[in-house]
Amino acid sequence: MPRSRLVTTDDWPEAELRGAVLAGELVAVGPCWASPATPQDPSLRAEAAAWVLRDPRMTAAGRTAAWIWGASSRPPDPMDASVSPRVRLTAGPAVRLREVTLPEDDVVRVGEQRVPVTTPARTALDLLRTPGPPSGPRSDAVAGMLATGAVTAEELRSRLRGLGTIPMARQAERRLRDLLSRR
Repeated sequence: MPRSRLVTTDDWPEAELRGAVLAGELVAVGPCWASPATPQDPSLRAEAAAWVLRDPRMTAAGRTAAWIWGASSRPPDPMDASVSPRVRLTAGPAVRLREVTLPEDDVVRVGEQRVPVTTPARTALDLLRTPGPPSGPRSDAVAGMLATGAVTAEELRSRLRGLGTIPMARQAERRLRDLLSRR
């Protein structure tokens, strides 16, 4: 069985891990640590998110998925996750859990651990549709996804047109227009 590229507080006391960071032997990857030589790709970030989410029935979503896709430099605290409305589970304070039915094509499995993560397009749509101020970390995450090429503006426009009259669809279209006009 392959050994994880991550080190966690399950492996070593947090004080030793932080000391290793100060010594340049480790770097933080969200709530975990890795060698500075390890590429911080979506696979590594998904494994770090899975260490917090723990339950494989949870799907990394929202700002957590944006971080996994490389659109944000840090994961949110708490981590965002989705779970089917038919599943009953308890999530601690480190996880903000939403009950939502995700179509199969809106979820991909990332990394060696096959961590479920919403696709870049679904992630951006969810962030655009989330109630709250039009600017801030969610808007920055969508801008990051557009900047990294994880999703295109045309792909988002097409997906938004397909939403019809579901809640926050028009709001999401306005937010995308505002975001694109600022670029």
